[in-house]
Parts: sequence; C-alpha cells; structure tokens
Amino acid sequence: MKIKIIKYKSVKSTNNTAIRRIKYFKQPIIIYSESQKKGKGTMGKIWISKKGNLFLSILFEFNPAKVSFKQHAVLNAYLVRKILQKYVIKRIKIKWPNDLLIEKKKVCGILQEVINYKNKNFLIVGIGVNTCTFPKIVNYKISSLKDYSNKKVNNDKILKDIKKIYEKFIYDIKKYNFFRIKKSLK
Repeated sequence: MKIKIIKYKSVKSTNNTAIRRIKYFKQPIIIYSESQKKGKGTMGKIWISKKGNLFLSILFEFNPAKVSFKQHAVLNAYLVRKILQKYVIKRIKIKWPNDLLIEKKKVCGILQEVINYKNKNFLIVGIGVNTCTFPKIVNYKISSLKDYSNKKVNNDKILKDIKKIYEKFIYDIKKYNFFRIKKSLK
C-alpha cells in the first residue's frame, strides 16, 4: 500500500495537521515537518521539538476489530525501533507504551490517536525523534540518536525507511494477523 508524503516547513503539530487532512483521505499519508511549534505528547503533555530533529505523523484507515488500538501501539514501537536501531551502536529499549530509550534516556516518543470520521476509523501515529539534538529538562533523561551513532544520522533517510516499513505494515495488517507481524519484528 503506497503512502504519500506531504512535507511542510513548519506546523503547530504534525498530528493536528493529519487530523485536518482526514476529510481529504484517499490513501495513507505521512505528514512531515521540519519544525513544529506545539508538538503533542501523551496525556496532554507537549513534545518539545528542537530544530533539526524528526517530526512526522502517519495517517491510515484501520479496523479495530482486526487489530486493536493497543496492538497497534505495540507494533508501532517495534516498527520505529527497528528503523532507528540501524543508526545507533547501543540497544534501543521500548518503555511502554510509547517511548524509545537508549541507556534509559528518551530519544523517541510515539503518540497514537484514533479519529472516527464518516463511520470510518483512522489511526494517526505521531513520531518525534531526537535525531541530532534534545531539549534540556530538569530531572528528565533525554538524548539524541547522534550521541549513540557511529555514522551520520539523516532525517530524510529515516523518513524514507519509515515510509517503506509502514507501506509493508499497512499492507500486511490487512492480509495477516497481529501475532504474525509482531513475531517477524523480533
């Protein structure tokens, strides 16, 4: 299933931009922005979006009877970790439900939102990755991929890798079941 990438220079939030695009939905899309002013985190928290990092949201239609919201959360963490692991020399761990950590420091956050529009369910997967820099927050351990990499971390390459893996994932999720896909990601 092909995914279209829509690029912006700046948005308030890639998830909010994806929500506004639902009424024009024809195929899965990735909303990518070079910067975002009000990134969203879980439970109403904010995602501090430092310039130069990676901000995107993936929008696709989904069937919660086939694969639940919770199962998607598991799969999304595995998918994103699989992509990012290629860039770092340390192991990336998943802190459920939505954080990716290296040496107990957050490098990526994943936010899922379900939107029902005209009796169809849409899943928006927001992904924020500290690729080259990170915010300084007191009493909160944060880092970037660059700090654990022995090669150049390239946002465009990561974006292409995410697009490719999600094209396969969206196709497979319609064809296969959750447990088969999860097993293939380990």
